[in-house]
Amino acid sequence: MVWAAFLGMASAQLLKVFIVWLSDRVLDWSLLGTSGGMPSSHTAAVVALTVAIGRLHAWDSAVFAISLVNTIIVMYDAAGVRRSAGDQARILNILITQFPDLQELQREQLREILGHTPFEVLAGAALGLIMGNLV
Repeated sequence: MVWAAFLGMASAQLLKVFIVWLSDRVLDWSLLGTSGGMPSSHTAAVVALTVAIGRLHAWDSAVFAISLVNTIIVMYDAAGVRRSAGDQARILNILITQFPDLQELQREQLREILGHTPFEVLAGAALGLIMGNLV
């Protein structure tokens, strides 16, 4: 079952490289180790695992229920909390460049792409459904 999660995450990370290559014609392998972007690899991993658990242990089992609740939390976090943190980082990075007194507080730019749009989360869920059924 753990292979379903790994397959979901790995396929999502590879898709990020491919999608950026299609849109920007840049092959950026560094995307394999980053969060954020299209599709959500965290969502793909947990949905694939949840589907695999449902298929193996039954859709009404306790272990499936636990996995489903975890999946919902991860998806909510990806599109809500982590996305908001990314938006706040973007604002803070702008503010620091505008106020010279603040620049000494920051050694490097805050990471701005932390979360996902709802569409990126749904795309990760769709990929997870596919991978969970393949395993």
